[in-house]
Amino acid sequence: MAGNSQRRNRRTSNKKGAQVGSGGKRRRGLEGKGPTPPASARKGHVQNRAANSKAKLTARRQVARRGGKGTSEMVVGRNPVFEALRDGVPATMLYVQQYIENDERVREALQLAADRGGIHLMEAPRPELDRMTNGLNHQGMVLQVPPYEYAHPEDLAAAAFDEGEDPLIVALDGITDPRNLGAVVRSVTAFGGHGVVVPERRAAGMTAGAWKSSAGTAARTPVARATNLTRALEGYRKAGLTIVGLAADGETEVGDLPALGGPVVIVVGSEGKGLSRLVGETCDFLVRIPMPGGAESLNAGVATGVVLYEAARRRA
Repeated sequence: MAGNSQRRNRRTSNKKGAQVGSGGKRRRGLEGKGPTPPASARKGHVQNRAANSKAKLTARRQVARRGGKGTSEMVVGRNPVFEALRDGVPATMLYVQQYIENDERVREALQLAADRGGIHLMEAPRPELDRMTNGLNHQGMVLQVPPYEYAHPEDLAAAAFDEGEDPLIVALDGITDPRNLGAVVRSVTAFGGHGVVVPERRAAGMTAGAWKSSAGTAARTPVARATNLTRALEGYRKAGLTIVGLAADGETEVGDLPALGGPVVIVVGSEGKGLSRLVGETCDFLVRIPMPGGAESLNAGVATGVVLYEAARRRA
């Protein structure tokens, strides 16, 4: 019955009892969370999905333009990116994470990219950079280095003959450290050489590390890639070049070989293994560098510089 106060569980007062508090959550919720990020940065927003799709599409198009091989190299991290740009490593794209902390290294890298020209800047969300770098610690910066355009071995000798000069070429056998390759390129440039030949397999290529070691000289001295180094050397011999191999047990000292003053290919092996058997048998001469100080060997970059100096001295 209405108004019957004897009904069970019937509230007879409008006064509320004690309640559990919110712990200030409602008050803190009213304080806000700072400025609302732009739509392109809000996960799930249509503009965020469009930005992600654009970055992925750009990467796919670049791979497609290279025939689908995806042979470009990524330099990852703020310091490595800055050093690559400073040292003249060629680049096509600089990816920068959206809303990255704008510290001094980031500003310097962006300024270098702008000053050089030809490097496109692309903002990309962090998940896309994570995907591109396979989860490496990119620190919000990724530099894309295009695949190196190798010359053909025959082009090196042909270019020298066209200039009325005797070819001076260095061929590397089993050099796997890109820094050694870069050092050799630098020495070839310094002593007036006409190029470097590397094998296609099991050898260092012109990576960002090789570019840095060359100190920018790779832009002037061509590097050729040979499918078979032995056949390439035989082709040079048919073109009139002398094949001189550098070996610790060589019969002749570098300073006693007149052939270095003419058209020549200097073949250098790795410090540990030296020349491979077939390459050694293809050489016309095997020469050694005298080392009265007692050192057992020199690395490829230093040894090449010594022989090139002797060749340049004879030509002068």
